[in-house]
Amino acid sequence: APPPCWDMAAVRLCLFLCVSLLWLPRDAFAADGMNVLLIIVDDLRPVLGCYGDKLVKSPNIDQLASQSMVFSNAYAQQAVCAPSRVSFLTGRRPDTTRLYDFYSYWRVHAGNYSTMPQYFKENGYMTLSVGKVFHPGISSNYNDDYPYSWSIPPFHPSAEKHENDKTCRGKDGKLYANLVCPVDVTEMPGGTLPDIQSTEEAVRLLNVMKTNRQKFFLAVGYHKPHIPLRYPQEFLKLYPLENITLAPDPWVPKKLPSVAYNPWTDIRQRDDVKVLNVSFPYGALPDDFQRQIRQSYYAAVSYLDVQVGLLLNALDNVGLSNNTIVVFTADHGWSLGEHGEWAKYSNFDVATRVPLMFYVPGMTTSPVSQGARVFPYLDPFSHIGVSAPQGQSKKVVELVSLFPTIAELAGLQVPPACPEMSFGVVLCTEGSSIVHYFNVSERMLEEGKEGYDSTDRCFKEEPFAFSQYPRPADTPQWNSDKPKLKDIRIMGYSMRTIDYRYTVWVQFDPNNFSANFEDVHAGELYMMESDPNQDYNIYYNTSHGQFFKKILDFLKH
Repeated sequence: APPPCWDMAAVRLCLFLCVSLLWLPRDAFAADGMNVLLIIVDDLRPVLGCYGDKLVKSPNIDQLASQSMVFSNAYAQQAVCAPSRVSFLTGRRPDTTRLYDFYSYWRVHAGNYSTMPQYFKENGYMTLSVGKVFHPGISSNYNDDYPYSWSIPPFHPSAEKHENDKTCRGKDGKLYANLVCPVDVTEMPGGTLPDIQSTEEAVRLLNVMKTNRQKFFLAVGYHKPHIPLRYPQEFLKLYPLENITLAPDPWVPKKLPSVAYNPWTDIRQRDDVKVLNVSFPYGALPDDFQRQIRQSYYAAVSYLDVQVGLLLNALDNVGLSNNTIVVFTADHGWSLGEHGEWAKYSNFDVATRVPLMFYVPGMTTSPVSQGARVFPYLDPFSHIGVSAPQGQSKKVVELVSLFPTIAELAGLQVPPACPEMSFGVVLCTEGSSIVHYFNVSERMLEEGKEGYDSTDRCFKEEPFAFSQYPRPADTPQWNSDKPKLKDIRIMGYSMRTIDYRYTVWVQFDPNNFSANFEDVHAGELYMMESDPNQDYNIYYNTSHGQFFKKILDFLKH
């Protein structure tokens, strides 16, 4: 047995490299094509300087945006971790992965679909996973879909298992499992936090890749700002409580259908929320505690920004910024008191809208000379100013389009569009590449002029994002946020365009995964120009047949 001081992950990677160099086909060493660094954040809504937020300090992500194509209207397909991640990593929608909860593995439950990292692996890339990429557990077969998707077993930080432990020190000096949890990192188990460990491992892998001639696809998944809001306590200094405001609409909208409301049961189980004894389901948190939650969410975002900055700085250090595509996104958003909600688990923009940006050397920015620094680390405690995005599109796009988009950017053949029934089709995508939006000016698109991509496909049609969320009943239940498949009775299908969000809640049969659109339980319609926060539901006092037809037409095709 090797000495205990040996880094077994390094040993495993070195063995893999030695074997792979012997057996990989000769064209795997082709010089053309780029590496891919995919950064996935958990529960991050676009509260970032580059998205116009005036309070949050995110200089490193803003710096990435300054060299990237940034999409300001990007949406997840379901606002919960496992279904969203399986959706965009397979390029299939939840109705095709048949994953609406955490308790099935799509390869045996729906179809043996190829994944994005698997596709890169089959095209000569070394594929590496660090942190939370696939959701761990049954939904990724307890192994993050290894060995299908990854060249070596995925890395999970050892501190991950302490995420929900009693590590939050209260005013009485005792430890609690709180929602709001600024900590002294030196007092944490192992003296660290999961995202710190993930950054260290990703940096280590980049240094290994520097000496390896093979192209790589490295996915790095960060935990924060997912609850509990546990982060190094010094980040609170960035956000004095007196500067923190409440959500602009911290009330439950009068005409919100009860089926659409999520009662945020997961945070009710945290020690600091339990003691408040808030009534279920519509009771409001005290204003001062609402501010503390928002303060800690922002602090966690700045802590995340530091990790992203260290990772991108390492990309510079190893000289790979000039030939690595960097994609930054999140699995979904998170409500910070809007509509009286504190979670994801809905079809509102605050739950489904995510940051999305693509750094492509020579495309989104001028070619980078070897050794030039693109991403010098920026300290959020001292950096002043926000970098403007290199390019920005207001076009509505979906995360299910990540697979074909990244494939096209890397120079691989874009996976074909899925046929109407694709359960038996291994490789196809239900999203479509959005690379054509990179090269057409926003002004041309907004004026409605014609534009065509490399396949001569006209894209004059109105783009939209399609999301969905399951419910066990018409009224809020203790399992409304995360119903298991067997308990789903209603599905909310939601269509978001630049002008409106339209949602219908229809009867759903979990035994055959079918929705009955002749049995509509409730509906929502919000017009974005007059109601950008989606507070005033006009579904019941306006004609909406045209919107209903669009949803039906989409689902049929």
